[in-house]
Amino acid sequence: MPPTETDGAPLASEPDLLGAALALGARDVPGWSPAETALARDLDPPRPPAPLVAALRARIAAGGDPLGDAFCRLRPPELRRADGATYTPAPIVEAMVAWSAGEGAPGRVVDPGAGSGRFAVAAGRRFGAARLVAVELDPLAAATCRGHLAAAGLAGRARVVAGDYRSAEIAAGDGGGTLFLGNPPYVRHHQIPPGWKEWLALAARAQGLEASRLAGLHVHFFLATASRARPGDRGAFITSSEWLDTNYGRLVRELLLDGLGGEAIHVLEPTAVPFEDAAVTAAITCFRAGRRPQAVRLRRVGDVRRLGALEGGRPVPAERLREARRWSPLTRAARAVPEDHIQLGDLVRVHRGAVTGRNSTWVVRPGETDLPAAVLFPSVTRAREIFDAGSTLSSTGHLRLVVDLPPELGDFSGPELRRIEGFLARARRDGAHEGYIARARRRWWSVGLRAPAPILATYMARRPPAFTRNLAGARHINIAHGLYPRVELPDDAIDRLLASLRRTVSVHDGRTYAGGLTKFEPREMERLPVPDPLAGAP
Repeated sequence: MPPTETDGAPLASEPDLLGAALALGARDVPGWSPAETALARDLDPPRPPAPLVAALRARIAAGGDPLGDAFCRLRPPELRRADGATYTPAPIVEAMVAWSAGEGAPGRVVDPGAGSGRFAVAAGRRFGAARLVAVELDPLAAATCRGHLAAAGLAGRARVVAGDYRSAEIAAGDGGGTLFLGNPPYVRHHQIPPGWKEWLALAARAQGLEASRLAGLHVHFFLATASRARPGDRGAFITSSEWLDTNYGRLVRELLLDGLGGEAIHVLEPTAVPFEDAAVTAAITCFRAGRRPQAVRLRRVGDVRRLGALEGGRPVPAERLREARRWSPLTRAARAVPEDHIQLGDLVRVHRGAVTGRNSTWVVRPGETDLPAAVLFPSVTRAREIFDAGSTLSSTGHLRLVVDLPPELGDFSGPELRRIEGFLARARRDGAHEGYIARARRRWWSVGLRAPAPILATYMARRPPAFTRNLAGARHINIAHGLYPRVELPDDAIDRLLASLRRTVSVHDGRTYAGGLTKFEPREMERLPVPDPLAGAP
């Protein structure tokens, strides 16, 4: 029996992987780049044995992607994260190609951020006359993509562009329309160089739009596609679903309602786990360039096996989408609010805790400082402390202390004042006075903790928020929300409110970000429906 890639020894290194790609015909795919030539020179890949090449070719013919699988194994998620390289499972690729086929055969398919070419190969098999353009920045992934295309028998009508999709030279289509199909890389904004952020601003301005410098790389790819697409071109991208709700995602939302022509958005529930090696939420966005849609179909899917051909969904009028600051709530039916319920905000004001600006200075453990007890406040400084508390936070002995000095220090004198001055001198030497938060305060040393909240709540996790009764009188910083009654609530009413929140609030009530995190902003939490805890009270 011939060896396969999973036998252990074959494709055990990047040189092995490159050697396999070359043996499968990678150089037969046009566009071989200087970067790939340099990589081949540096890695000096060995020629794999003929039985292994035959086994790889057979697996590719059967629909597998052994080269891509090997790439992901040799470069685990932590190494691929900087490039945003998350390889798409076959069921998602199949669903997106099936939707594309329902729209008619394209003359050309462009796969941005192609990786090992899963979309390009699947589209090439489905559309027998389409020309294939795969764009990939990483030279090893580009060579792997070439080997995949060649082994699938698609080298004659494929080209791999080894470069950045935003600036890559891709000739305009010459008939039949272009299908943009793929999984744009997910890279957070702080990893994107300033020059590319400037590109985003300029490219958005050319579309008559504004862009946020906080946008992730997938937003860049949407904009680059809008710039390249011609009326009648269409596409389907799977990305993080963050753009549905974030301020920086407004650019994508505006594009879909105008020149990029949004047709449907299929949001995969966090429980669907769309990618095996990345904890991200996902949305598949289908669009047709040159349209201003009257409505966009929105759909939530709990299992990737139920994606089908990306049909169905509830049409949401474009005007409603333009008015909405967040789109993810529109993907699910509105929760029915019973007549005896009210909004949480009718009872309480939700406040996020104070921002210290520098926890290493302002958060200390008991016994770590000689500051007066009057400026040391036991506080919830980690969400885990609320989760662990259960329904009641009854003591503060396990909590850390927040140093909260008053803006004016005139009430202190003698040894107390000298200890405070010594602490501030050390903090200044450490640069605590230079941060943005410190400079925005009336006095850089005064954190400004709020009074203890009767109920504390987490607001960001991969699970529903936790609510606890704060009987210990702990303060909280910005890792938690405090629920402060607008009117005096008896203890039994607070207990009933707490029990309702702990029982009924789910992750579906918040906004979900990449990584599976669900977040509740203060005003969003105030909109939660709850039974009136004062109903029937005398």
